[in-house]
Amino acid sequence: MINAHPEFVDRASQSLDARLEIAAAAVPELAASAAAKAIDQWGRPATDITHLIVTTNAGAHAPGADVRLVSLLGLRPTVRRTMIHLNGCSAGAAALRLAKDLAENNRDARVLVACVELTVLTFRGPDCPHTVTCQALFGDGAGAVIVGADAVHSVEHPMFEMVSVSQTLIPGTEHVITMQFTEHGLDGNIASKELVPLAAAKVEQCLSDVLAPLGLDGVEWNDLFWAVHPGSPLILDHIEKALRLKQGKLAASRRVLREYGNMLGSTLIFVLDEQRRRMDEEGDGTEWGVMMGFGPGFTIETMVLHAPECPKKN
Repeated sequence: MINAHPEFVDRASQSLDARLEIAAAAVPELAASAAAKAIDQWGRPATDITHLIVTTNAGAHAPGADVRLVSLLGLRPTVRRTMIHLNGCSAGAAALRLAKDLAENNRDARVLVACVELTVLTFRGPDCPHTVTCQALFGDGAGAVIVGADAVHSVEHPMFEMVSVSQTLIPGTEHVITMQFTEHGLDGNIASKELVPLAAAKVEQCLSDVLAPLGLDGVEWNDLFWAVHPGSPLILDHIEKALRLKQGKLAASRRVLREYGNMLGSTLIFVLDEQRRRMDEEGDGTEWGVMMGFGPGFTIETMVLHAPECPKKN
């Protein structure tokens, strides 16, 4: 790719059009691959899907990837589509929050959530240590799930129940994560020295706010399972310390980060799948858990999860 597009590693050259062209072709295909697997595991035909939510930070086209997915997956032309752009790392959590609302407020709704990310919009040459670190941290990926209410238990086997959600905007933090399209691609800034301690300082209050209405405000954090967006190892370390979590409580997040990198919005789908796998193989019977995402704003997305089938290994 670099041979074909040397402008990608030269900040003095304009490269946005070429990057967007690649993303426009690749994003729907990658999303369709993940979505097809989710539909197959779901066990019902694609035509039963009533709503479609697609999230990406890679691209800015109309018609978007949502339109292309309708034909690639054989969805009904009446499927109700929503695109979410530039929500950063919180895109996956935001999409699941929206899917929960749609499923609970539309009878028999089945919402396909597809999150897809490509680093082609942000790839740069190694012009400074920060750039090299970012290239090593972030990765491409796509994840998909189907969300619904009132499962048909003879066919559908829910992975997790999304019980309660919250979205918290921390005042005065708009500068902590910024993203914008420029002639060089997708640019922005992550103020890591502020973001990491900020997330750790606010996470406990966000958890208390979403758990209290459920009568779980006095729960011990180590009695929950955790699906935290792994923005970086440092963020996970600080959250683990702030909540006094036992070693291994963030194992699903750490493994996804280690194996795939930070895939922005699609990462949480990977973490949820890894958490489910661990619970199936090593489960201790933990029923309740928390999913958290972090994004521009600075925004913290929090969701209380319940495992309908929580196996306990002897």
